[in-house]
Amino acid sequence: MIAPVRPEHPNRMERAAASLVRGVVRVPGMRRVLLSRVVALPGYWFATGCAFVWGTVLFGRHRRSHGLHVIYRLPRWSFGRGGTTIGAIYLTRENLTDSVLEHEAVHRAQWRRYGLSMPVLYLAAGRVARTNRFEVEAGLEKGGYA
Repeated sequence: MIAPVRPEHPNRMERAAASLVRGVVRVPGMRRVLLSRVVALPGYWFATGCAFVWGTVLFGRHRRSHGLHVIYRLPRWSFGRGGTTIGAIYLTRENLTDSVLEHEAVHRAQWRRYGLSMPVLYLAAGRVARTNRFEVEAGLEKGGYA
């Protein structure tokens, strides 16, 4: 088994998230419950709805691509990095290349699997893309991290 890669120099939020994840994993059966479709899918739908409202309130343009609802032309402060996927919604200003959308489609699948656990797990994985397992799985090059 390959050991998980730890974030380099995690900040306070990343350490807190990692501690929370470790604590939850120690509770017998909790991981199975949180990752079950019965719990994860409603979380995914809730996150999708919240992100859709966020993008709509900020007057973003909407289109569908790669299985995502893409809301673009948003203010730069309204999302992280070049764009952020929350549930099935990709929020961005203008980062709309095919390779980026393929990368973000993987994040959509991750949201479907992990539901509302996704933000905590992502934060615990760290902000450095090359050590963040979610970014590595989505493809660093496609996401513009290479």
